[in-house]
Amino acid sequence: MRTKVAIIGAGPAGLLLGQLLHLYGIENIILERQTPEYVLGRIRAGLLEEGTVALLDEVGAGARAHQEGLVHHGVELAFGGARHRIDMHGATGKTVMIYGQTEVTLDLTNARKAAGLTSVYQAADVKPLDFDTDRPRVSYVKDGVAHEIECDFIAGCDGFHGVSRASVKPAAIKTYERVYPFGWLGILSETPPVSPELIYSNHARGFALCTMRSTRRSRYYVQCPLDDDIAQWPDERFWDELKRRIDQKAADELITGPSIEKSIAPLRSFVAEPMRFGRMFLAGDASHIVPPTGAKGLNLAASDVHYLSHAFREYYDEKSSAGIDGYSARALARVWKAVRFSWWMTSMLHQFPDQGEFGARIQLAELEYLVSSKAASASLSENYVGLPF
Repeated sequence: MRTKVAIIGAGPAGLLLGQLLHLYGIENIILERQTPEYVLGRIRAGLLEEGTVALLDEVGAGARAHQEGLVHHGVELAFGGARHRIDMHGATGKTVMIYGQTEVTLDLTNARKAAGLTSVYQAADVKPLDFDTDRPRVSYVKDGVAHEIECDFIAGCDGFHGVSRASVKPAAIKTYERVYPFGWLGILSETPPVSPELIYSNHARGFALCTMRSTRRSRYYVQCPLDDDIAQWPDERFWDELKRRIDQKAADELITGPSIEKSIAPLRSFVAEPMRFGRMFLAGDASHIVPPTGAKGLNLAASDVHYLSHAFREYYDEKSSAGIDGYSARALARVWKAVRFSWWMTSMLHQFPDQGEFGARIQLAELEYLVSSKAASASLSENYVGLPF
């Protein structure tokens, strides 16, 4: 087979890139090692920046998000037994939208299907080859038969554990990483959210987050040790712990119910540089991971895809390689700012094993400054709603 861009990975990054390229008249094929059902079953992020929503609109996949998504103008920070609202819209003129990544993936999958574009699911043993030459290709096995795609470019949108970054020679890539000494225990429940906006809680027992997927479905998290066993967290224990970590009003109003999904996620900050290797480009989690505290993971993937799709468009329409040559530096400049913000939010809100009383007082001082200073709240708001592409 022959195409212009071979995209590895059918998550939101790969699907969004495929739709943008299709819009720009650039042929592409997507390869995915899992089944469509598996990809759609992954419970992930649920907060979209305005820039991400605009990209969904651009490819004609934003209608359901506007219909069902919840637009938020602020967030609440809870500490010292009280809640304090940050008016993000007042500070920036921007909002965020609560809309699950699963739904984004479904909308983009349906858009791709409607456009009749090629996606190969259950593609085994995918290998990006010869990307350091001007004739890259990707090989894979489907139903026991070996296949090969010749292409102009390869886009690695296959996540942190994907084959794209793993195919790069170690000498050609540099990684930066911080693994946090705790995880997030999260549950999904068919219960109305405790608050119309997110509550981020700093508590002596550990961090907690109250968020939602809709007006009827809630998502809650509590900080937990990395080696915790999910079997040791029956629903009743989770709800009791969450109530201890949020303010009294929220605890009194919390509606509990059986969990429909429960998992423990480790937290890490990770960046791989550069994001271009000859004719292969990385986008999204293939190149960087952020702790979910700042709600940046999916949105960073969208901004990468924005830069990359424009670079390919420039290459084909204007016969210029300026965009692809500048892609890595441009994307990484925004990535590192989001990595900093996510690290800062994580550091301010969680209990660290070595923080001691001094660290706890510093966190409290930071939070008090944030909610009492217009400039500090504006800085948080500007980063939270998303820096410009």
